[in-house]
Amino acid sequence: MHSLRSLRETKDCFMKNGLLQLYLNKLLHMTFLNQNAANQAIRLFFTACIILFFRYADAQAPKVYDSAFIEGLKKEALASVSSKEKNIQEMVDMIFSFGELGFQEFETSKYITDILSKNGFSVEKGISGIPTAWLAKWGSGSPVIALGSDIDCIPKASQKPGVAYKDPIVEGAPGHGEGHNSGQAVIIFAAIAMKELMIKNHIPGTIIIWPGVAEELVASKAWYIRDGYFKNVDACIFTHVSGGFSVGYGDPGMNGLVSVRFSFDGEAAHAAGAPWRGKSALDAVELMDVGWNFKREHLKPTQRSHYVITDGGDQPNVVPSKAGVWYYFRERNYEDIKSLYDAGIKIAQGAAMMTDTKMKYQIVGTAWPGHFNKPLAETMYANIKRVGMPVWSDADRQLAAAVQKLVEAPKIDEEGKPVDGLKNKPDTISGSVPFSWGGGSDDIADISWNVPTIVLWYPANIPGTKGHHWADAIAMATPIAHKGSLAGAKAAALTLIDIFTTPKIIDSAKSYFTNVQTKDVKYKPFITANDPPPTYLNTEIMAKYREQMKKYYYDPSKYKTYLEQLGITYPTVEKK
Repeated sequence: MHSLRSLRETKDCFMKNGLLQLYLNKLLHMTFLNQNAANQAIRLFFTACIILFFRYADAQAPKVYDSAFIEGLKKEALASVSSKEKNIQEMVDMIFSFGELGFQEFETSKYITDILSKNGFSVEKGISGIPTAWLAKWGSGSPVIALGSDIDCIPKASQKPGVAYKDPIVEGAPGHGEGHNSGQAVIIFAAIAMKELMIKNHIPGTIIIWPGVAEELVASKAWYIRDGYFKNVDACIFTHVSGGFSVGYGDPGMNGLVSVRFSFDGEAAHAAGAPWRGKSALDAVELMDVGWNFKREHLKPTQRSHYVITDGGDQPNVVPSKAGVWYYFRERNYEDIKSLYDAGIKIAQGAAMMTDTKMKYQIVGTAWPGHFNKPLAETMYANIKRVGMPVWSDADRQLAAAVQKLVEAPKIDEEGKPVDGLKNKPDTISGSVPFSWGGGSDDIADISWNVPTIVLWYPANIPGTKGHHWADAIAMATPIAHKGSLAGAKAAALTLIDIFTTPKIIDSAKSYFTNVQTKDVKYKPFITANDPPPTYLNTEIMAKYREQMKKYYYDPSKYKTYLEQLGITYPTVEKK
């Protein structure tokens, strides 16, 4: 009975294999007939086991592709992405025309997910409790490669493209003054090219595409990590608009941050008739701001902290019963960010005590300082060099010169390189900075501390602009953005081919992640399961402007480009 039970257990283990199941059925039947037949069947069974073991081992081993085959794939991918040049232009222009702020990217997300669904991707919508967030997936098995790019825009940055002076499409409305309208075209058409090659050549693996929702609020990616959406991802390629064509690894010198909203509750009273009976929540806000500004003297020079008063009361003759202030606390590492955060809470508590008001606070965004993967960056950089910079026209160069004059661009950038029109060659690959005085933040860093990650900076904007400014939107629906996004898509597609056909790249990336990046530093999230994403943000602003903006949504069925739809002569550098 023991032998028969073992045989049956073995049979269950291999039930999925039809050949072995046939042998086992025969063996179990013959065992009851006679010993000789049983012995013969057992020998046959173990022979089958050996054959199937090697078959299974061979099936599980990564496929080995020779260099000639990989080069053939790359040529096909470049041709495929080039054939999508019109699609890239349309997507860049369409998302530009939507101009949606963080958490309000409804038109943008619908447009993108419809395209992904039509191209065979399964789409999960509303991830992490964010209505405009989604995760698109195609393929099966390993490796699992995620591609991401941001989709939100900047308040009060509405601007006609190709016009080198302030000329909003809708006065006061938001606009793509950071260029986030271009990144999804880069990753989507790279992914589609890779998908076609995987189908044609039976290459295993999974492609995931996702959006950076509300990046300007740094309020989605840490939630994606918290909720496990990157748990089984092998590597992540993120893309961001730039004036250059580059990639880096290690610590680029970014700050991390926590974004915190403080609210104070007091008691209203007649501001002239009985002010002594009131408790001013606005006084609490102002005292907190004064306290923090005195605190600055005793903070490290690497910190960045800034605030806006979100609610200052209703009218002067009413003691404000409610008021609020919104802070970003930035520093170079987790411990120093946490120290700023704790100090901010203490100062807010002190302000509440001084005014006899009540205080509450909520984290509404967070980003770690960045660290990016060396093997993945080296792979991407080789492909950046192969693709090279776009060929700029005289019109492109004329617009760039006019914009740089408009914004009073510096003569040299932070790396000491001249700022003079559009760049003609890719930047060199960069590693960790030896020291940084601090700077901006991006919540892609939260993903980079959980999955090997790189950022592809593609040349779709003009060097020397300010960032987060209406002038940064000038190039973002022009040939500069179209050509730069096409170049980025090509580099991303070539890198996907390398990753899917060369297993050692992922092995090296994971080794760097484990033995270098996270050897001494471990990710600690600032948010908990009790911190919801602040999806209410920007609701009122978009409600105010959306109907006016809809009149200017791009219609590619009628116009070749958004410039044509708006009747803009490219470039327009002077007012007439």
